Amino acid sequence: MADAQLAQMEPTGVQESDEIYLLAPGGENVKVRDRLMDLKVLRVVSPEGLEQWEPVLKTGFPLSSSDTAAVLGALHQPVPGSLREGYTLDAFLETFAGQDSGLRVVKVHKRRVRYVIGGCTSELSDVIGNGKATRTIAVESEDGGAVVRAVEGLGLGGYTNVSYPRGLAALIDGAPESYAVVDVGTNSVKFHAAARDPDGRWRTLADRAEVTRLGEGLAETGRIGDAPLERTAAAIAKMAEEARRMGVRAIAAVGTAGLRIAANTADVVAAVRARTGLTIEVISGEEEARLAYLATTAALGSTAGSLVVFDTGGGSSQFTFGQGGTIDERFSVDVGAARYTDRFGLDGAVSDEVLREAMSAISADLHRLDGRPSPDKLVGMGGAITNLTAVKHGLATYDPDIVQGTVLDSAEIDRQIELYRSRDANARRTITGLQANRAEVILAGALIVRTIMQKLGKAALTVSDRGLRHGLMVERFGT
Repeated sequence: MADAQLAQMEPTGVQESDEIYLLAPGGENVKVRDRLMDLKVLRVVSPEGLEQWEPVLKTGFPLSSSDTAAVLGALHQPVPGSLREGYTLDAFLETFAGQDSGLRVVKVHKRRVRYVIGGCTSELSDVIGNGKATRTIAVESEDGGAVVRAVEGLGLGGYTNVSYPRGLAALIDGAPESYAVVDVGTNSVKFHAAARDPDGRWRTLADRAEVTRLGEGLAETGRIGDAPLERTAAAIAKMAEEARRMGVRAIAAVGTAGLRIAANTADVVAAVRARTGLTIEVISGEEEARLAYLATTAALGSTAGSLVVFDTGGGSSQFTFGQGGTIDERFSVDVGAARYTDRFGLDGAVSDEVLREAMSAISADLHRLDGRPSPDKLVGMGGAITNLTAVKHGLATYDPDIVQGTVLDSAEIDRQIELYRSRDANARRTITGLQANRAEVILAGALIVRTIMQKLGKAALTVSDRGLRHGLMVERFGT
């Protein structure tokens, strides 16, 4: 996207250069360009990850003893007790950048095309470091806000800011590309990070969820409250920090039902951005359904005949109808576990009468499923589904390999509905396999799943451990 935008702009200049970078084990670095030793020091890193580098030395060769000491100090290298005057570049490299020093010498060729974007100096560079090629975009200004706006205008808002030295180290080390996704739901925040191996296959680095109940009280007030926002922002901040420690290239963050309907969504998105540096993109229910279907078909492979994939969350449920990889219809309905938990008090033990009332309400709200033919295969995903599966298997420790592809039948779901109906949230937390923070909403989730099966005439469903976050990973970063 950025390349295409820049291709339509008028460059302000083109320059080619040969440079040498000295990379220290701790990430410190210096650069030699045009036979000048160029030393900059990192002073500030903003919450958005913008880095402020201050030039402290730029001098020609031969280097004086004091300049040599300054360079070695910046690289966190030992400074000999006596330094001679007049180190040429070759002499400096031979003396201080040998195999035992830990310094890596990277010879770089750059072709830089300059632009001005939103008042910021910008460069699109084709870089070859020690024979390995990559492409970079740099955006610079003393106005950090202008940099953020320019980067977002290029469609790179979710990309992590990486300095040239760190990027060069990853390039010459052959580090795999890694990315992360944050899915901000009404009941939980899900985090997925993965690396793409040279053969194109994805390798999971992290995959977890944290129940924050962003939608707590949303049905009554129409707004996201301060306490749910604080819990959710704190969870997202931890996930973003973890992703950045992993060295991911980009983080995509999306929001679903709760953020679609809240009156203060803009304020919530702004607060999360100020706290984490991430901008949440609120996606439609139809897009949510499409991405969930993409994740499922990618994980389970091709399926003969008709297929229905549903993803039920805290505030809504998404449905996609298709034939194998072809989507025929997709839609979202405001049927989520958090809604009915609050409405019917399903976080505690309830009577059969209350249970029937809740199921009747769920059935009425799922009227778009009425009269449809039974599909050849029904696939379910989401926190309710995976927790029901973990309880079926008695998983004290969640194992996605066991959960993925499990068949849940109606008898098992009915058994668990009774298990939860007769217990309050504290008692439910003692059930092996049930995530502790899911105890309040699991009964409502089980009722939704059971009603969907009844509506579609299926006595069993196949469980997908994959979900929106996995589909988004493939969609945004798969090519």
